[in-house]
Order: sequence, then C-alpha cells, then structure tokens
Amino acid sequence: MPEIPLVPVHWRLPAHPTSVRRARHAVAESLPDVCRPHLADDMGLLTSELVTNAIRHGACREDEGLIELVLWPADGHYWLAVSDPGTVKPRLARPDTDSESGRGLLLVDSLAAAWTVRPRPSRGTSVIAGLSLQPAG
Repeated sequence: MPEIPLVPVHWRLPAHPTSVRRARHAVAESLPDVCRPHLADDMGLLTSELVTNAIRHGACREDEGLIELVLWPADGHYWLAVSDPGTVKPRLARPDTDSESGRGLLLVDSLAAAWTVRPRPSRGTSVIAGLSLQPAG
C-alpha cells in the first residue's frame, strides 16, 4: 500500500500588514516538532518575505484583499506557496546599495532549495519556495 501523504495546510488571510506576523506564526506552529529545529527560522523568513510581497504588490483592491498560504511536505522538502490575486509576476531584482527595498526575493533565493513563480489557474500569482527536510551541514 502506498504511503498516504499529509494534507496540505491552508490559510486565507487579509492583505494587511498584521497578516505577516499571523502567517509566520501559523506556519511555524504547523511544522512537525522534529522539523522545527532546522526549518523554523528559515521558514519564518520565507513566510515573512513572501507574505509581505503579496500584500505590497499582489493585493489589488479591497474586495480582493485576501492572500492564501499553503504548506506541505513533498519530495524531501517543505513547500510554501503564497498566492495573491495580482497579475504582476515577481522577479529577482538587484537594488543598488541606497535602495530601501527590493531585496525580499534575493533573501528567498538564498534560503530556498528551489523557488518559482506560477500563475494561478483562475487569476493571480503564486510564489512557491521549498526548504530541504535534511539539516544543512
């Protein structure tokens, strides 16, 4: 009999700055105890960056003011997808030293084992990032 996978954890949060902390806490609490020592800090940073970007750049209007998060284990990684109703495809930037923003995806790129941007089937964009379940080192 095949191993039955875990059901992904899913949240819908308002596109408001207070959701960043809520999302970070919810994701950390959903990680299995055995994974927390080596995943919690990096997953918290990924969550903060991706949710912040979704709120700033993807939430278009008040009536569409929700972002969605999905967390699931697969293929030796824990994956986080953060989705918003926006149509702008996030891209890696190279801000100059005087810029006060634009470094979020650079952080995601350095932390994640892999990440990508995908259009949603109906409307919107998802950024998906994965962290290895194996501790580094």
